[in-house]
Amino acid sequence: MTDEIREFRDGIFALRTRRFGTVAEIMIEALYNFTKSHNQFHDRYDEVGRQRIEIKFSTVMKANKAVINRHNVIDQCKKANLGNRALNSNDRYDYDFDCNIQQVKRLEFDVLYYGLFFADRIAIFKMRSDEILSCLGYSDKQHKGNKGEGQFHLNRNSIDYHMQHHFVQWLTYEELYHLLN
Repeated sequence: MTDEIREFRDGIFALRTRRFGTVAEIMIEALYNFTKSHNQFHDRYDEVGRQRIEIKFSTVMKANKAVINRHNVIDQCKKANLGNRALNSNDRYDYDFDCNIQQVKRLEFDVLYYGLFFADRIAIFKMRSDEILSCLGYSDKQHKGNKGEGQFHLNRNSIDYHMQHHFVQWLTYEELYHLLN
C-alpha cells in the first residue's frame, strides 16, 4: 500500500458517524451506478431495478477487553490507535470484533448494502429487505419505542453466515481510491 493510499485509508477510519456513512454511500453509488435517494428514508436509488437502497458500513477494530479506569486511562488511550486495533480481513477469525449494523428500517428500503472496512480491504454484502427478519442475530428492538427499526452484528461468530449468504465482493483501498478519484 502506498503512502497516499494508506493516508486515504487512515482518514476513512478517522471519520465518525455521518461523515463515515457518506463515504460508504458514495462508494456504493459509484460501484453500482445508483442515483440520489427519492426521499430522506433511504440512501440511494437504483433507477434500473427501481429499488430503494439503504447503505450501512462499519470499520473493523479488534475488541479491547481492558476496561478503562483511573490507573490505565493513559495507556488505554495510547493503545487505541489504528495501527494497534484495525483488523486485517485475513485475521477475522483470530480476533474478537463487533460491528453493529444499526438503525435498520426494513420497511423503508428494498435492498440493504452493508459491509466492513477492514484494515486491508473492504467486504461488501447485500441483503433484500424481506431477508432481514431471518438474518442471523437480527433484532427488531433497537431502542425503546422505535417500531420497525432493528440491528444485527457482524463478528467472529457471525461472519461466515454473511460470507456464505450475502457476500458481494472485496474492494481494496487502491480500487476505492481510483473509483472515487
